[in-house]
Amino acid sequence: MSGHVATRRLKRLAATAGIEIARMHPHMLRHTFVTTMLDAGVDLRDVQIAARHADPRTTMRYDRARKNLDRHPNYILAAFMASGT
Repeated sequence: MSGHVATRRLKRLAATAGIEIARMHPHMLRHTFVTTMLDAGVDLRDVQIAARHADPRTTMRYDRARKNLDRHPNYILAAFMASGT
């Protein structure tokens, strides 16, 4: 299936569902898939594999929550050390 055909099908499905987005394209589904996994706390490596990204930097571009301090490595390490384990 070409990208053009996929875009047309996606637009048709969105219209049937009553979804109106100005620039609907298949990559939006991929972007949602990756960002939702990252927001859910799925490990970056697992997301990278699921998205079939060869380079983890590609996956990291999707990580809109990277400024979330709860996910920052320093805070994760501090929480681990504070737990006494």
